[in-house]
Amino acid sequence: MPPFPATTDGALVSDDDLLLLTADGDQRAFAMLYDRTAPRVLGIVTQCLRDPVQSEEVTQEVYLELWQRAARFDSSKGKATSWMITTARRRAIDRVRASQASRDRDMRIGIRDQPLPYDQVAETIDLRFAHADVTKAMTHITSLQREVIQLAYFQSMTMAEIAEQLDVSVGAVKTRLRDGLIALRRVMKPKAA
Repeated sequence: MPPFPATTDGALVSDDDLLLLTADGDQRAFAMLYDRTAPRVLGIVTQCLRDPVQSEEVTQEVYLELWQRAARFDSSKGKATSWMITTARRRAIDRVRASQASRDRDMRIGIRDQPLPYDQVAETIDLRFAHADVTKAMTHITSLQREVIQLAYFQSMTMAEIAEQLDVSVGAVKTRLRDGLIALRRVMKPKAA
C-alpha cells in the first residue's frame, strides 16, 4: 500500500484530515489514524481501568465508535486528537461505572441470599410457649375436632386417610377440621389490652 499522500506543502496529513476522510469511509485513512493514535488511546484507557484485557477491549470499542461516528467530528470545535481522547476517557469511565454497578448488584444479591442469623435459644423458647398455648387451647374444643386436628397436623394424614381411620366421610372430616380451627383461633386470639 503506498504511503498516504502529503499535503501540498509536503507536511503529513493531520489527524483532523484523517478523521474527516474516515467520515467519508476511507479505510486507509482510518488505518493510518489508528496506527498514529492507538498507543496513546490505549494508554489513557489503561490509566482508568488498570486491567490490560479490559483496556484492550475498551480501546477496540473506542475505535469502532470513531469509525461509526467520524462524521460527527467538527474540526471547528477542536482537534481530532482531543475528540478521540474524550471518547476514550468516556468509554473507560463507562466501563468502570458498569463494573462498579455489577459489583454492587452482586453484593446486594449476595447479602440478600445470606441466611439471617437467629437466636436458637429464643426460637426454642418461643416454640415451647406456642406449643403450650396450643395444647391448652386444644382442651377448649370438642374431642371430635381435637382428634381430626391431631391426625391432620401432628401425624400429617390426608383427609381421605383420616376419613378411613375414623370411618366417616371426607366431608365430615373437613367440617370437623374447619370448625376445630375456627374454635382454636377464637380461644387463642390475644386479649385486647
